[in-house]
Amino acid sequence: MKVYIRTYGCQMNERDSEAAAAMLSARGFALTNDEEDADILIFNTCSVREQAERKAIGKLGILQRLKRRRPDIYIGVMGCMAQRLGNRLLKKLPHVDFVIGTEQLHRLPEVIEAEIAARHPEVRTGSDHAVLTGLSSHLAEKSDSISAFIAIMRGCNRFCSYCIVPYVRGREKSRTIPDIVAEAESLVNAGIKEIMLLGQNVAAFGLDGKATPPDPEESPFGDLLRELDKLPGLLRIRFTSPHPAYFNMGLVKAIGECKKVCNSVHLPLQSGSDSILEIMNRRYTSAQYLDIVNNLKKLVQGITFSTDIIVGFPGETEDDFNATRGLMNEVGFDNAFIFKYSPREGTKAAEMEDSVPKEVKEERNQLLLADLSKRAGAHNRALVGETVEILVEGPSKRNSERWAGRTTTNKVVIFTPKPETSPGDLIKIKIGRATTMSLFQGVSLD
Repeated sequence: MKVYIRTYGCQMNERDSEAAAAMLSARGFALTNDEEDADILIFNTCSVREQAERKAIGKLGILQRLKRRRPDIYIGVMGCMAQRLGNRLLKKLPHVDFVIGTEQLHRLPEVIEAEIAARHPEVRTGSDHAVLTGLSSHLAEKSDSISAFIAIMRGCNRFCSYCIVPYVRGREKSRTIPDIVAEAESLVNAGIKEIMLLGQNVAAFGLDGKATPPDPEESPFGDLLRELDKLPGLLRIRFTSPHPAYFNMGLVKAIGECKKVCNSVHLPLQSGSDSILEIMNRRYTSAQYLDIVNNLKKLVQGITFSTDIIVGFPGETEDDFNATRGLMNEVGFDNAFIFKYSPREGTKAAEMEDSVPKEVKEERNQLLLADLSKRAGAHNRALVGETVEILVEGPSKRNSERWAGRTTTNKVVIFTPKPETSPGDLIKIKIGRATTMSLFQGVSLD
């Protein structure tokens, strides 16, 4: 039977979808990219933002017509929305055959096989630590890629007041360092040059159940980075997303010591106002956040930063917004994902008055985006005439005659390849032109 999987949301969901596809492939199911050709359609959903959930619900609703036309097909929902809504999904969408929560990923093949045998709608949303056993599955067909995701943990214990993740992803569960290193080694042997370590709070890796690191020098995540840094053939290590409350000096030092850890850190800020950070239950201050940034800048030459920001959080004043804007400029973020606050059902913030008008949220959003564009453009223009090392990714999406690569600081470089150039090569490129989003080759160096 042929399986079609569509993914909504973040990189964690992309990794889960690949793991699900790999597990099903190992059980004899064929994979297809055409939903019209599929016997089983699975939708991996997200609940972090309301828009992603609306899109998934809309798509599932449309599939009712396909089910009437082809009653023999199976339709399943997995991921955060499946976990959040559970049985409510079957009531809302009775043509759905099975619902798999975030901690039941490893059960997907057996659920599908049971569904094929009995045609009885099933919902599985219970907590299960065994979900960690299914996270290392990868598709052999993707072995021609140079980059891969590795999920090192599940869940989050932070309970930020605006965030649904702890309710739909469960408590923090970490894999073991040997297990992760073995997965990375297998990927490298298959040709992978760069890995991205994934988790809702990777900085809390190995600290399951602990509110914050017990010691400023203790960082199991730093220990993991050091072990991965030793792998022959692995060229680069990236990670997302760490919570600043867990970003202690032990982790800062590990990043400084590891040669393969990229000089680019995504460090979610959310707000530069201490009063808003407190209402958000972020457990750090703007000064503490800035200390992390400055410590990293001291140890890692040329490091760049990206972040997440929420504008218009309940109670955010003009002064609060200006504090965010000022801190963003002080850090000098090269990239930022800026969101206008919207309530998420089931979170503490949803019980607060959504006090900032929509037009004010939009105005603040546009101001931060304009600042970001100006700052990123200036940073990129400063690299014109400089020579940078890039990891070659392959043909550019816009022009196959030009290729793309990425610097250790996560900047995209467009260049003309030599005949011998291959994806996964580390090469040096002289920058001749820059835009806000990309760098362009001037003269290639041998």
